[in-house]
Amino acid sequence: MSAPHPPRGTTRRSLLGGAGLGFLALALGACSSRETVAAAGTATGSSGFTVTDMRGVQVTFDAPVQRIATTVIPSPSMLAAVDGGYGKIVGINESTKQANQQGLFGEMYPESKTTTTISPSSFTPNIETITTLEPDVVFQWADQGDGLVEPLETAGFKTVCLLYGTQEYLETWMQLFSTILGKPERGTEIVQWMHTEIDRLKKELSGVTTPVRVVHLGQSGDGYSASNKTSYMHYWMELAGGQNMAADNISPENVVSAEQLIEWDPEVITLGGFDARMPAEVYADKSLASLSAVRNRRVYKAPLGGYRWEVPCAESPLMWQWAAELFHPDRTGHNLRAAMKEKIAYLYGYDVSEAQIDAALRLELNSASAGYDVFSA
Repeated sequence: MSAPHPPRGTTRRSLLGGAGLGFLALALGACSSRETVAAAGTATGSSGFTVTDMRGVQVTFDAPVQRIATTVIPSPSMLAAVDGGYGKIVGINESTKQANQQGLFGEMYPESKTTTTISPSSFTPNIETITTLEPDVVFQWADQGDGLVEPLETAGFKTVCLLYGTQEYLETWMQLFSTILGKPERGTEIVQWMHTEIDRLKKELSGVTTPVRVVHLGQSGDGYSASNKTSYMHYWMELAGGQNMAADNISPENVVSAEQLIEWDPEVITLGGFDARMPAEVYADKSLASLSAVRNRRVYKAPLGGYRWEVPCAESPLMWQWAAELFHPDRTGHNLRAAMKEKIAYLYGYDVSEAQIDAALRLELNSASAGYDVFSA
């Protein structure tokens, strides 16, 4: 599943060698016994095709697309991983641009830091701006509230809608993106890599009898929110041998009180990348001083690689490995840096430096947290 490293000094090149299994094999489950949500593409002519999006709506194209606008925050890095470049992306979410300007993706693709924004983080599309960009397709959420899809379709844009929350959904995104970009074998190959990593982690952690108590926190005003079982964070917390203590948190906006966190008493806290809260602030929060994760200095800011790792993205297997190495350091091989070097080359054709790996893993921000030196060079 791995691709060779780019030659020293090469920053980007196409690494699109497919596994040769094709999109149809993936759609039929040939690469895994796992059930994957259907996103089948069908031919409509010598160069045309039809996809079924995650609403069950069929969208027909005359040819592989050349201009893409997307409100879906993690999708540009996935599109670049499939396509071997960023050149077809003309419009993105404001939150995506912020990540591009802060992290590795903007270093790999400098143009991504100035891409036109077509929506704020609320996903509401700016129809006037999108019209000026003349996209061949717009990607939008199917389930993030009313008024997000209808304006796009009313304006005449081919709109492909996505669902969020599970690994199966992530795999469907890869199928849709690779079909629409005319590179179905690439999507098959990336999903196969994900399946290989899932199987590896399950084997490594098969002896875990007591999962580590974990919460993944974001910021909500001056307080906290905690990811529940409807989130993708729940998936990787469990895959990595953790128990998501907030799995059944159904409070508005997932807000969680200090009292609830004390009751859960997480052994590990991970912090999301959509806000500026750092481990040092959690350690300094007197209301959380009794938490096991605070007393034992096991609070960690999640990495920012080609995208924010905690949400579904092309680099999700690297997030799974990061979490497993933190949750169960005695059961893993501690080879995340080598995996990053190899897989960032594979996904983006980019020879990442040691300093860039340090930054992506947030070594400095996590330096006061227990065991984080395992990620040092």
